[in-house]
Amino acid sequence: MNNIVEYEACILGLETALELGIRQMEVFGDSNLVLRQIQGEWKTRDGKLRPYHAYLELLVARFEDLRYTHLPRARNLFVDALATLASMIDIPADATVRPLLIESRSASAYCCLIDDVESDDGLPWYHDTYHFLRLGVYPKATTTKDRRALRQLAARFVICGETLYRRSPDGMLLLCLDHASVDRVMREVHAGVCGPHMGGHMLACKIMRTGYFWLTMETDCCQFVQRCPECQIHGDLIHVPPSELHALTSPWPFSVWGIDIIGKISPKSSSGHEFILVAIDYFTKWVEAASYARLTSSGVASFIRSHIICRYGVPHELISDRGVHFRAEVDTLVQQYSIRHHRSSAYRPQTNGAVELPFCGPRISAHAFPTR
Repeated sequence: MNNIVEYEACILGLETALELGIRQMEVFGDSNLVLRQIQGEWKTRDGKLRPYHAYLELLVARFEDLRYTHLPRARNLFVDALATLASMIDIPADATVRPLLIESRSASAYCCLIDDVESDDGLPWYHDTYHFLRLGVYPKATTTKDRRALRQLAARFVICGETLYRRSPDGMLLLCLDHASVDRVMREVHAGVCGPHMGGHMLACKIMRTGYFWLTMETDCCQFVQRCPECQIHGDLIHVPPSELHALTSPWPFSVWGIDIIGKISPKSSSGHEFILVAIDYFTKWVEAASYARLTSSGVASFIRSHIICRYGVPHELISDRGVHFRAEVDTLVQQYSIRHHRSSAYRPQTNGAVELPFCGPRISAHAFPTR
């Protein structure tokens, strides 16, 4: 049935071309079967298609030059759009259909917007507001809705002398700038003597605190920051590839422990202890700590065995940083008891910050811990 429709469409197109006096034409179609049968490359074996094929040969003989080009269905969008448009229009039988003029552009439609750009008449953006406040007159050819909008907009502005200002929410008067001064002010505030190369929204806020205003401040500031070469070179690399995240959650008490070393502590204890080895349970926040004068990996392994394993059982996971004190004998110990040893990344040592939290309030002294 679809091949019959393709034949009927081709016949109607050729008949229309002959009525308009066209004798040379190029036919584009996405039906490979119809085009091959018209050109004689394939035989018409279907009995339903033979009458259409015979009549189509009569029409083809009336053309001086008729060429055929096969297009894939994905590239035949223009014809599909015309067919969809025609199916949406109900034309009466006695109506006269006027010729439809279709223009094809070389560029995409969004590149050929007509009324998107405002005409530049050389006047500042506040010209109508200024004249309304000064003379009380409206621009020419304005509707009632436009006049009401102008009155609401002008209520936020005030004229001092010959200069237009805008009232800010805190009562400060902001000088209204024209387009000639906008770029110079943004460049000075963003990258001037004291310019910190801030973001677009922060730049707009700082310009307002400086005492300037125009209607499209935030949009212009964001676009200005995107064009700043220094911001593009020295900005943070936010489009980094994703990495696996490790959730620091504990399913039951004394299952996950965090361990870290605090020191050197000043002043030393009477025994010369200046390092504190701290372990904290992530579920109950229970803290185990001991002080040392000199701390090695064997001391850390002994602390894990005596203060954690012997008291609370074998933990499921142990979290530490990548220090040398948590290697060697510590690796042997965790392998012996089948403990997962998760080391925080080198660029994010704060991952194990829960260990230092109990000791970040008062000043720490090694005298608070018993000597060994």
